[in-house]
Amino acid sequence: MLTSQQLGKNTGLSVSKLCLGTMNFGEPGRGHQGDWTLGTDDARPIFQAAIEHGVNYFDCADIYGVGASELVVGQLLKELLPRDEYVLTTKVSMPMGRAPNQGGLSRKHIMEGVDQSLKRLGHDYVDQLIIHRHPHGIPSQAQTPIEETMEALNDVVKAGKALYLGASSMFSWQFAELQMTAAQNGWTKFISMQNHLNLIYREEEREMIPYCVKTGVAVTPWSPLARGILAGAYKGSFDNGSTARSSGQDRKRTESLYQGDNIFKIADRVVEIAEKYGKTPAQIAVAWLFTVEGPPLNSQRMMSPILRPCISQLRTSCRPECLRRPPNAAPYPSSQTGHRRLVFDSPVYSAWLIALAPGLQYKPQLPAPSYE
Repeated sequence: MLTSQQLGKNTGLSVSKLCLGTMNFGEPGRGHQGDWTLGTDDARPIFQAAIEHGVNYFDCADIYGVGASELVVGQLLKELLPRDEYVLTTKVSMPMGRAPNQGGLSRKHIMEGVDQSLKRLGHDYVDQLIIHRHPHGIPSQAQTPIEETMEALNDVVKAGKALYLGASSMFSWQFAELQMTAAQNGWTKFISMQNHLNLIYREEEREMIPYCVKTGVAVTPWSPLARGILAGAYKGSFDNGSTARSSGQDRKRTESLYQGDNIFKIADRVVEIAEKYGKTPAQIAVAWLFTVEGPPLNSQRMMSPILRPCISQLRTSCRPECLRRPPNAAPYPSSQTGHRRLVFDSPVYSAWLIALAPGLQYKPQLPAPSYE
């Protein structure tokens, strides 16, 4: 069984060392991940396996399946566990429709978005509400004054609709500014940072992770398997996708996130290490994350073939020396790109959004940004 631990140093909340990410659950065909989405019946055994092994931390977002993931996650958690036995997170900020106030981090959208998420989840509250991006980092949305955002988030907590706050993927100085703004006004601060970190993408080690370690903020990395690259889904080339995700439209988003000559060299080295120690590549990639100073948790997008081996690896006390430094990888990317590796102009983004808006037909040929 997985052990639980404190979520950072600024809260008494305890969570399992692995978190079940839920972007791949919802209504098949709906949302930017629709071609590899699992419905309720297919998701149920994955939730059951996670719970069997001690997972009590579940991460969702309103944009996953354009609301459909929250429907599935809420239903299954209520079916499988008492409310006081799990920790549930959801996110707000990404556009949920075409109207100008259906996204962003204005007071209006935060209040309305949280209420709509709770309705879909069938819950009175979430344990943690995460802002999916910085108030000024959301495509095609107004740049809300950070004071407005932070006060609104504080009011959500005071209303009992969220117990804690978290943030995701922004520059370190932006996160520090938000925390300072909250502190200066006596508002609720963020207890966690959900950022992009894996053996291929290590930008967060430059500034964000040291800041979080210094201030006691929990780190819950997303994409620990680099969207399947480190699990062997691409088999040495983006042309060789072997899963529904890696062979579908998601490939383009993966290519835009991971660029450079070392990507598949690193993935191949992970395979070599896995074979040497009788593990899977996914186990090695996950084990490495727990050698990085800072990340106490892994927001793992776990599919059933990966779930049990990853949990098994966390119970393994042996930490081979090869895991302590990334194979064939420099300490940081060659350029300081941070979380803004994807940039989309408004017309293209708007066309994608319209295609995914509730009630409208899904058009997979349109490009789409990647939201983890």
